[in-house]
Amino acid sequence: MTRSQELKGLFRHSLDLLAEARIEEWTDLFAEDGILEFPYPAWGVPSRMQGREALLAQMTMFREQLKVEFSEPEFYSAGEDGLVIAAFTGECTLLATGNRYQQTYLSVVRFEQGRIALYRDFWNPWLVMEAAGGELAWKQFLPTARPVDHRPIRDRS
Repeated sequence: MTRSQELKGLFRHSLDLLAEARIEEWTDLFAEDGILEFPYPAWGVPSRMQGREALLAQMTMFREQLKVEFSEPEFYSAGEDGLVIAAFTGECTLLATGNRYQQTYLSVVRFEQGRIALYRDFWNPWLVMEAAGGELAWKQFLPTARPVDHRPIRDRS
């Protein structure tokens, strides 16, 4: 198996775990200090989480809020350097309302020593907020709306 095939398989496996709501196993794919970034998060969703504990806390909420079926990813890169760039769609259901929407994702993932070091996920936050009934409904929907650091990722220490 080539490095490219291995990386594609790891990425597909990560999507399968998310779709099956196996969040603990999904976070185990990350390096101990692995990073998950959402450059364009929905209101109340942090744009950056680091470490498996932070990932587990955030993504457990994902499991409680969404049911997702992912398409087969289209890979733009999966190279020897451990970088994977993939686009895919999700057929999503917001569990609180039953409303469905289709989301397009672009993920840039860096694997180091077989673990995810960085997972940068680009998605449209307005779609999930619309499925909740709009921005105001989304804000009321979040069980624990917490302050979020909205500074650009590069400006954080």
